[in-house]
Amino acid sequence: MTEEMRRRAFESYVDYLVVERGLSPNTVEAYRRDLLEFLAFLEDREVELNQAERHDLFDFVRRLHQRLSVSSIMRKIVSLRSFYRFLLLDGYVGKDPTETLESPKLWRRLPVYLEPEEVERLLEGPDLSTPLGLRDRTMLEVLYATGLRVTELVQMRVREVSLEAGFLRTMGKGSKERLVPLGDEAAEFVDAYQKESRPYFLRKRFSSPFLFLTRRGGPMTRQNFWKLTLNYGRKAGIDGKLSPHVLRHSFATHLLENGADLRAVQVMLGHADISTTQIYTHVSRERLKKVYSKFHPRA
Repeated sequence: MTEEMRRRAFESYVDYLVVERGLSPNTVEAYRRDLLEFLAFLEDREVELNQAERHDLFDFVRRLHQRLSVSSIMRKIVSLRSFYRFLLLDGYVGKDPTETLESPKLWRRLPVYLEPEEVERLLEGPDLSTPLGLRDRTMLEVLYATGLRVTELVQMRVREVSLEAGFLRTMGKGSKERLVPLGDEAAEFVDAYQKESRPYFLRKRFSSPFLFLTRRGGPMTRQNFWKLTLNYGRKAGIDGKLSPHVLRHSFATHLLENGADLRAVQVMLGHADISTTQIYTHVSRERLKKVYSKFHPRA
């Protein structure tokens, strides 16, 4: 396989990820990095892409074990399998060396979540008498009420929130749109924020499509929201295990513990596969075991 053919195959695959599979830019970039690393590995070995054997891939994965977690290695294996499937179907290679490549076993850790009383302490942290405090409280309320990913939260547009209907619309992974209930309390905070606080952040700009803004009137960033969440967590005495994603885990865990349907939670979280959502049922079972052990007289 010539250098030109290898470049064309790689670029065609990246186009396939974007156009046909509709993956998000972040996911496409992750696949791209994984494959560039693999191609560099083959180049070091002086092995052509269409000549790679199972033992080459096995050595590549073994090398990854020296510096990466099991979950990261699994993602790279998924990237390789997808890439070779594409190459095989498009005639770039005559065989798929990933067919018998085994994935390392992954012990799925239970997601970290907050107890309801911890959530309440966290939400009470911001000072509602200030524009910043009202904004922060509103963002935390919306995150816990909807289970959004932090990227979905900070990229939320004003037009995507319907207070009258009590829903918000968001674009999740793979550019898939979904509707999520907002909840009365979160809706009240969004309404108050838009009337009382958001104009303060807009004072230096004519307008902005984004709902949550910084002091300068630009959209809130993931990094800034991460930092303010940690600060409020410390203030609430829950330092060490808090992140925006923990609130997403808490949202799902508390819904299931209170009898929500698993598929409804799957839709609200935007999970493509219900097996991803099922991890929260394990959380509920573990919680039941702890309650049983604590309170049953013969436990």
